[in-house]
Amino acid sequence: MKIGILQTGHSPEDLREEFGDYSDFFKGLLAGQDFTFETFSVVDGKFPESLNDAQGWLVTGSKHGAYEDHDWIPPLEDFIRACVTENVPMVGVCFGHQIIAQALGGKVEKFAGGWAVGHQVYDYAGTEIALNAWHQDQVTELPPGAVTIASNDFCAHAAILYGDRALTVQAHPEFDGMFIDGLINTRGRGVVPDVLLDAAEEALLAPTSSQTIADQFADFFRQERTQ
Repeated sequence: MKIGILQTGHSPEDLREEFGDYSDFFKGLLAGQDFTFETFSVVDGKFPESLNDAQGWLVTGSKHGAYEDHDWIPPLEDFIRACVTENVPMVGVCFGHQIIAQALGGKVEKFAGGWAVGHQVYDYAGTEIALNAWHQDQVTELPPGAVTIASNDFCAHAAILYGDRALTVQAHPEFDGMFIDGLINTRGRGVVPDVLLDAAEEALLAPTSSQTIADQFADFFRQERTQ
């Protein structure tokens, strides 16, 4: 099965040589699942010719806000809506989680409660999971027909399911603790409150449920669908 990666941002230049770009993170996360991949850097205006260029689509994270005025965001939203209409499965992570919600009628905004950084614990459909996060923006209103399947006290809509059309997660199953450490030192200091960064540094080695989410993504892509 071919997965098209819609890359909506780039990893920090200072970290890219060691960790790769965001598309590389997802290739690693989904390794061993018998997928092939093609990356389309939509943040640079490079879009697929057709939603049928892949059998499933994955929208990455980004430093940008879904509500910001960038010329690549409206065509990305059009592409998302077309995939949902044609029942081509989509997965979204962080910005991908937000832009899918926004494209389908939800609301995304800079959260008044501030940042979530590093190790976070969620109630995921009745099971406790832990993932690394790095975000201030959140989905604050669900699109019609969407169902929240994960949350915690800070993030009300931490994972959203759109029937068999899309599955999205606010946190970053593709980020390990060492990359969070890199973000703290390249993007965090002076932007995110030090108390949050210090707490994140103390939990860099805490275990996460990334493989559980990777398996869920893979199962979601592969599941049989009816039109």
